[in-house]
Amino acid sequence: MNRTKERTVHVTDLKGVNGAHAREWSPAEARARFRAGLTGPTAGHAAGHTQANLIAVPADWAYDMLLFCQRNPKACPVLDVTDAGAWTTPLARGADLRTDLPGYRIWRDGTLVAEPTDARDHWRDDLVSFLIGCSFTFEWALAGAGVPLRHIEQGRNVSMYVTDRRCRPAGRLHGPMVVSMRPVPPEHLSAAIRESAMLPAVHGSPVHCGDPAGLGIADLRRPDFGDPVAAEPGDIPVFWACGVTPQAVVMASRPPFAITHAPGQMFITDARDEQYRVAA
Repeated sequence: MNRTKERTVHVTDLKGVNGAHAREWSPAEARARFRAGLTGPTAGHAAGHTQANLIAVPADWAYDMLLFCQRNPKACPVLDVTDAGAWTTPLARGADLRTDLPGYRIWRDGTLVAEPTDARDHWRDDLVSFLIGCSFTFEWALAGAGVPLRHIEQGRNVSMYVTDRRCRPAGRLHGPMVVSMRPVPPEHLSAAIRESAMLPAVHGSPVHCGDPAGLGIADLRRPDFGDPVAAEPGDIPVFWACGVTPQAVVMASRPPFAITHAPGQMFITDARDEQYRVAA
């Protein structure tokens, strides 16, 4: 049975039936909309609630993935790990990890084979799911400190790039770090660093600021994932470790099967951002 959702609507700038913008949706409302067919980047949704990346791997690869995350906490900060076959998480009561994200990616032997909006037909009883912190979470802190968010202003997905920085391998898993980039005016750079550093569970402080060549990135206009985002004159490119890193690792390590979120289309949890904020 093909359960791919029949109605696909992009989330950018949509309002709910009550006129509320996506930033004002509750996490449960956002998940219900995704389950019903809404799709697209989740930056700026359900203000104040933690977003998470998803990767699900067969149980016989789960230890390697857990060890990989432990060894690379900047890129892969773990928020929850499920039992094999489970599709629920205490981070979101009543949620279904198979249906409640806007988009999924299905991988076989490191190759992307499908991009459904409903993963139930691909789910397996041996899958262990990892929920990994997402930098969309700290964007509310950045915005509160006056830091412009160019991708949200432009209605685009955040730009993401594969770097030349290698992650520390674990078992059969290896690969490069992926970063997300946000152009930041120089007068807001210290605030961007400070505010994100106080949320280490969602990638924390930047890994690089300035010349993208320092990460082996040749052209900011050609992201590997997401959309190109236009900078304003004087903006400094600021790079954070990104939860799409496991997808680059899947491509490099070629496990027999995996399910991930579509880049920028996250799982919105019930957890509040402040739960992961460390003291200043």
